[in-house]
Amino acid sequence: MTGIVAAIIPARGGSKGVPRKNVRPVGGVPLIARAVRAAAAASGIDLVVVSTDDDEIAAVAARAGARVIRRPAELSGDTASSETAVLHAMDELERSGARLEVVVFIQATSPFLPTDGIAAAVAGIRSGRWDCAFSAHESFAFVWRRTDDGDAAAVGHEASHRPRRQDREPHYVETGAFYAFGADGFRAARHRFFGRIGIVEVPERTAIEIDDEDQLAVASALAGLLDAPEPITARAVVTDFDGVHTDDTVQVDQDGREQVRVSREDGMGVALLRTAGIPLLILSTETNPVVRARAAKLRVPVIHGSADKAAALRAWAADAGIPLAEIAYLGNDVNDLGAMALVGWPVAVADAHPQVRARARVVLTRRGGHGAVRELVTRVLGT
Repeated sequence: MTGIVAAIIPARGGSKGVPRKNVRPVGGVPLIARAVRAAAAASGIDLVVVSTDDDEIAAVAARAGARVIRRPAELSGDTASSETAVLHAMDELERSGARLEVVVFIQATSPFLPTDGIAAAVAGIRSGRWDCAFSAHESFAFVWRRTDDGDAAAVGHEASHRPRRQDREPHYVETGAFYAFGADGFRAARHRFFGRIGIVEVPERTAIEIDDEDQLAVASALAGLLDAPEPITARAVVTDFDGVHTDDTVQVDQDGREQVRVSREDGMGVALLRTAGIPLLILSTETNPVVRARAAKLRVPVIHGSADKAAALRAWAADAGIPLAEIAYLGNDVNDLGAMALVGWPVAVADAHPQVRARARVVLTRRGGHGAVRELVTRVLGT
């Protein structure tokens, strides 16, 4: 009888390089949730399992749709191998009546998991082509090592010969994102590599693996560019004003009166949102009357002159009875970070401050004052 294909994601609570690494967000989504979603989206995966010793990781994984298996303390320390965690999860699944045919071991520390690569690995194992397979990207890099004397020594090439790229045979660099294997073969070998080993070539852009804070920062900055667009399933939209509804510039006349530039396209987007019955709030630290005037023109509520946007947002959401996880917040600068951290959909305009782009789950293609609000509304309404 054909068994099931299970994706198993080991995710312990302890981490040396990046504290609480598996629940740290990239693109506004915790790493463990990103891994669960990617595994579930891959063709051929029947079940997604997270093996953990940590209550918070378990809760986040369960909300993302994974089955959680609690890992015992003896398999959760710094010296415990990933293989032991995978074998333990397999044992627990089979004790519950599941018959495993193929297992895909996925590492949550790879934030840009290629779902088509996972599917290709599963297909290669099920067809009998390979006993195990792993993700890797093609490389023509010249690799060196240091000798005991500190000198450079060539690895895999002759130092005295420098062939052109087109004359070199490529090699493949393991990304660490996923490993697939037949369940029975893995039980016998007790290691992820055995028998006929297949390479599943994936794009190099998916190869980031997070082991320190710098790598986490790089992944966060790239998330808005690499993540596939997804519908924004928000029940309410909250936006900053300057740099979102405007281009973050102001004209001042000789009497000190200020004027800003706004987009009629954004105005139409707000009208569409209002027609759909989705609440919108403008939340600004500015006290300039132009903020209230624009909100009145759009017929939306406004909170301005707010020094603590996060507190104001939390209070507004509570009064409206809308969970913060179901709110999209559109910001552009560092004073938006507190509010963005509260919501399920932190969104940045295209020209936002780098810290804001790094914290955003979605980075828009439009700049503030140039249709960014309309773009967000389109994503929320799915039109």
